[in-house]
Amino acid sequence: MQSPTSYSLEVNPRIPKRLARLEELANNLWYSWDRPTRALFAKLNPALWDAVGHTPKAMLKRIDEQRLIDAAADPAFLDSLTRVLAAFDAYHAEPPFKQNSGGFRPDDLVAYFCAEFGVHESLPMYSGGLGILAGDHCKAASDFQLPFIAVGLLYRQGYFTQTIDAEGRQRADYHDNDFDDLPIAPVHSADGADLKVEIEFPGRKVIAKVWQARVGHVTIYLLDTDLPENNERDRDIAHRLYGGDRITRLEQELVLGIGGARALAAIGHKPTVWHINEGHAAFLILERVRVMMQDGLSLDAAVEAVASNTVFTTHTPVPAGHDHFPEAAVLPYLKASFGEAQVAALGRPPPGGDFNMTALAIRGSRYQNGVSRIHGGVSAKLLHDYWPQVSPEENPVGYVTNGVHVATFLAPEWGEVLDRFLGVGWMHRLGHPGIWEKIRAIPDHIFWSVRQDIKARLFHMIRHRMAVQHARHHGSESHLERMLKYADPSNPNVLTVGFGRRFATYKRATLLFNDLDNLRRLLADRTRQILFLFAGKAHPADEPGQELIRTLVHLSRQEEFAGRILFLEGYDLHIARRMVSGVDVWLNNPVHPLEASGTSGMKAGMNGVVNLSILDGWWDEGYDGENGWGIKPASPEADPHRRDREEARTLYELLQDRVIPLYYDRTEGGYSPGWMRMAKRSMASLLPRYDASRMLGEYVSKYYIPASRQGHRFAQNGHEPAKALAAWKAKVRAAWSGVAATRSDTPKHRIRFGESLSVEVAVKLNGLAPGDVCVELLLSRGPHEGMPVRHSHELKEAGTLPSGEHQFRIDLKPGLSGRLDYRIRVFPRHDLLTHPFEMGLCAWV
Repeated sequence: MQSPTSYSLEVNPRIPKRLARLEELANNLWYSWDRPTRALFAKLNPALWDAVGHTPKAMLKRIDEQRLIDAAADPAFLDSLTRVLAAFDAYHAEPPFKQNSGGFRPDDLVAYFCAEFGVHESLPMYSGGLGILAGDHCKAASDFQLPFIAVGLLYRQGYFTQTIDAEGRQRADYHDNDFDDLPIAPVHSADGADLKVEIEFPGRKVIAKVWQARVGHVTIYLLDTDLPENNERDRDIAHRLYGGDRITRLEQELVLGIGGARALAAIGHKPTVWHINEGHAAFLILERVRVMMQDGLSLDAAVEAVASNTVFTTHTPVPAGHDHFPEAAVLPYLKASFGEAQVAALGRPPPGGDFNMTALAIRGSRYQNGVSRIHGGVSAKLLHDYWPQVSPEENPVGYVTNGVHVATFLAPEWGEVLDRFLGVGWMHRLGHPGIWEKIRAIPDHIFWSVRQDIKARLFHMIRHRMAVQHARHHGSESHLERMLKYADPSNPNVLTVGFGRRFATYKRATLLFNDLDNLRRLLADRTRQILFLFAGKAHPADEPGQELIRTLVHLSRQEEFAGRILFLEGYDLHIARRMVSGVDVWLNNPVHPLEASGTSGMKAGMNGVVNLSILDGWWDEGYDGENGWGIKPASPEADPHRRDREEARTLYELLQDRVIPLYYDRTEGGYSPGWMRMAKRSMASLLPRYDASRMLGEYVSKYYIPASRQGHRFAQNGHEPAKALAAWKAKVRAAWSGVAATRSDTPKHRIRFGESLSVEVAVKLNGLAPGDVCVELLLSRGPHEGMPVRHSHELKEAGTLPSGEHQFRIDLKPGLSGRLDYRIRVFPRHDLLTHPFEMGLCAWV
């Protein structure tokens, strides 16, 4: 008998008039950090809410119409809706930041480009920390009412969904997103048609459709190539986040950078600051250069004009992490998009090699930063060759330590307590002094009770997800209960240690298992139990990372560790929010200094969780000796096995001697006063410092406002300043190899305090003018003479010598005594330079 054909039909309910604004709420990712809004949708149908992945728009399409009719007649639901809408309207009615910023001009606009955005699990366009940071950056910009837009790619599949099979292997499952279910909408052109842009590829044009997602006040524009106008391969360019071969990756980055810049132009946006978050979007530099050259600028002048208001943030502390492509593969695309290949030189790293996206980003920007103090220093050294004659300490690479969006990641259980003890509106006063005292004043029993409630909610989620995983493997009920023995929501008194992040080898998820005998000793005391909770994904192409997961899962299934070690599959933003707020201790043990920043520990700390981490990334700045435990990195000279062994030993010692005894040192109230003191200190010390608004404030003051001013300056009179600076730099580069400086006096080796030291230097300028250079004396006192001190003093021109050299001199009266050192150098100087050493040139006497 012939099988019948099956057809699918989705019947969408009609939303009652009284609930009409639910659609408005569903289409603004403000709900990603406003829990009352999410609770409102969940209340309509909790099971469906979970089934649609907490996506309000999808829920409104699938919910039974009678449930909406009932809700429209339910006074309690209508009251909740009214309160949510009042908060939504109040948020969107706040006055813009730019009106009282004291720095932005009325026409200023920041455009932020990133390959992924982790705003909420209902918009699965993220893989890990880079995307979550980008999402938090957008949320903070919305809170600030900053003139800010963002640009990314719209992936049909996004990142993969993770499951763990019966053998402990990671399975990567990809599912196509139905764009109608996502909180996005097409952008329309003036004639009402869907807005599309073209990108020239070798022998063809690729069409990208432009969508938008609303994140409070901020709009993220997303480009989609899955269109009938494109051939099958080109439709797949933006199909999968970080998927496909190297050519697909190259084409994704071309669409993001070139297509993204063209989309903004087509919409009518004219950014005055361009922020490239990691090198993936650096092709926007070439697109902007192309437009400038069409307006008559030379290549060099166009680069100066573009770079003057471009900010580049790097997140990668290892050379291999910077995207690069064979130049032979890139050249056809550059010829297609720009008509010439000479722009390829902008992506050529010193001293040579593949076309490098970081090289392009550095040459096309004048503001560069890492994402923590350590990472800024690591990046300055890693990128030293771009400023070869300047020390890493003085090259342009700075840093802004990451932050996290507090409203997104602070557990809702804290809301009422912090309102009560810190005052309503406390989130807007995080930077005010006295927050530590106010948090310390929260009674221990209340603080402990909140922490236990949050942990119980985490345990409920663990039990549900582990049960689903266990059923898929046809496991027995009795074994499931054994596995979940310590994850008991009715008795959440077990010390719970969490580890949740990408499973890359340098993050060392299995460092805890370096010495199993030591681990067994930790777990031997049945009166002081520990639950270790792990979650995270390895990239599908990262075999070593996947092996870490398999090793961990196998160990968790051994009889001696059953119930003490759990691996939670399917790590996403929902699980992350529960974990960082619900565990007692947050564990992080990367190889130093490879953790660029890390943000999960920040989220944990502001929830009263105590960090136990390697002193790397943000934790090296955040650790104060009283708000957690720091693991000092082993000697950098140690081989990897010895390093792991020493740092694992420190981890075991801290757990055995400090963490476990403190947690279980309980009074009659059932909690440890010492633990409460440290947990409060964690919250009070980290909440103000690692809020995303602090991070964004630093970007505004250190980069956005200076870049805006420099960009406006360079655009004056048809970009005349950009042309002048480009010509001056060409002159300096041509002459610099012949620039030299020598002492023209006899150095003195001893003077009395209060006397002057005359210093004279003869400088061969090789055709440059004296005003083209700065001659500088650097005076320093080393640590052997007390606190290190360094002062700079400029030498003034004192005429021309018979040799044709120019003499510079200074009468220096040191304000220090003791043994001093001084050095003298010459470097190019121009009042249009963004950074004094941006040319990377320097000559020493």
